[in-house]
Amino acid sequence: MPIDCENLKSNLEFCNCTYAGCPRMGNCCACIRYHLKLKQLPACAFPDDFEKTWDRSFRKFIETWG
Repeated sequence: MPIDCENLKSNLEFCNCTYAGCPRMGNCCACIRYHLKLKQLPACAFPDDFEKTWDRSFRKFIETWG
């Protein structure tokens, strides 16, 4: 069941997800829940140039920011 988000419009202003068909874009609660279930982090945890690789792993996060 989709989670409604009252902040969707303002969240979209800073959402850097480049996955065109993402049904969670701008819905941070649903996005974080989805990615954590997959042992990943959402796009917003990465700079734009790294996000485009779609590697959202914890390993990539540490490599990026470590």
